[in-house]
Amino acid sequence: MFKSIFTKYMTTFMLIIIASFIMLASVISTMMVNYYSDASRDRLTSTAEAVRTLVQKRMDYTGTDTMRDYLTVNSNEVGAYFTVMTRYMDEDVSLFLTDNDGNILAFMGFADPEFGSKKVPADVMTAVGGSGYTGDGDLDGVLTVRRSILGVPVYKNGIQVGAVFACTTSSSLNQLMETTIKTIIMTCLWVLLATLIAVYFITERIVSPIKEMGKAAKSFAAGKFDVRVPVTGHDEISELAVAFNNMASSLADLENMRSTFLSNVSHDLRTPMTTISGFIDALLDGTIPPEKHEYYLRMIGDEVRRLSRLVAALLDVSRIQAGDRKFTMKAFDICEMARVILLSFEQKIDRKKLDVEFETDNENMYVWADRDAIYQILYNICDNAVKFSRDGGKYRIRIIEREKKVFVSVYNEGEGIKAEDVPHVFERFYKGDKSRGLDKTGTGLGLYIAKSIIDAHNEEIWVKSKYGEYCEFVFTLKKASDGQVKKAFAKPAGNGAD
Repeated sequence: MFKSIFTKYMTTFMLIIIASFIMLASVISTMMVNYYSDASRDRLTSTAEAVRTLVQKRMDYTGTDTMRDYLTVNSNEVGAYFTVMTRYMDEDVSLFLTDNDGNILAFMGFADPEFGSKKVPADVMTAVGGSGYTGDGDLDGVLTVRRSILGVPVYKNGIQVGAVFACTTSSSLNQLMETTIKTIIMTCLWVLLATLIAVYFITERIVSPIKEMGKAAKSFAAGKFDVRVPVTGHDEISELAVAFNNMASSLADLENMRSTFLSNVSHDLRTPMTTISGFIDALLDGTIPPEKHEYYLRMIGDEVRRLSRLVAALLDVSRIQAGDRKFTMKAFDICEMARVILLSFEQKIDRKKLDVEFETDNENMYVWADRDAIYQILYNICDNAVKFSRDGGKYRIRIIEREKKVFVSVYNEGEGIKAEDVPHVFERFYKGDKSRGLDKTGTGLGLYIAKSIIDAHNEEIWVKSKYGEYCEFVFTLKKASDGQVKKAFAKPAGNGAD
């Protein structure tokens, strides 16, 4: 029943609004009844008091001793007084006067011609003789409808000789209540209509992007990553749409890298395997003469090693993604490691006649890291730098210390990296050299592995490049403390001279 967001929101708001208006109507009704009751009581009291005062003064003036005698002798006067009072009293206020026995002697505001023959109950007269009577009812049938009634005694020389009753119906209150309830209902209906319109536009603002995201998600499931969600506004829904589009872009990039990787790996696997297979067949069928066997066997060995490197890189990536690669932290000399790696490229450097620079703040600088992992990173970066350096270009390794960090930089002059490729060089399966003309042995995994290792050390790695001029890779390592260095080079106990 409540499947859509609009239905849920609308139902919730309608229930809240209706409940609020019901509570408001209840509070207003209670306040009106209380106010009307107090006002009616005050009005009846002032009316009854005024009539009692007049009757008592006229009885003293005329010398009559009972209410019946006064009203019999001065009936015209009382009638004239009642006529004047009707001009100033509310239409729903009625009066009647009784003797001590409750017999109605005069009345005003009653349409029943038999009203004068009725008698007020004795218990009511008793209450009047006490502190006065206040109540709601019909006086045991004396009144034809329920009324609010107030009775006060009339005295002659300190002795009660009768009573004055003032009463009123609740017709004014009923009319006021009816008007108020109608007003509240109409207001409630208008508010519900306004809420319906507002909720529609609000839910449409929320639901529309969600529907678009649903369509886009279905497109993603079908392998189409070019769909984007329109972004309007600057609220949370807009932020969600932006995040969704960013996710879509990441998925598209990942899919592109996956496709590129599969293409690269299939090429890198197929090429050496085809070469190996071709050479072996040629060796077996005698196509290659015996004197050239050694040459072609060396080529087969190179291709096997190339396959080995590719498989090792793939296994490394698999371990990193699974979180299975463990690191053993210890202190070691990063300058010494850099020198060893640099010397291993001596022949390649000589062939390209590179201008080599090796700069360090100190001859020995110790870092706290996994030695084998850092060797893998530095060797890969140095190998790339030599590989992509132009003949006669500058090749520099710089190691400096700043604020308990060691910065390792490898710089080379050469092709460099295109600006659009720089943000992606550390992504897995990414290889900027799409033509594969410059790098025939790389897999596009080395820098991703390097970034993963550096991240595991809670350090940073970045690249600066100007395409066609230079490229520089920089990464940081934690400087080893004196205690860590001493512990790393301490002689094991029991190895001293006898």
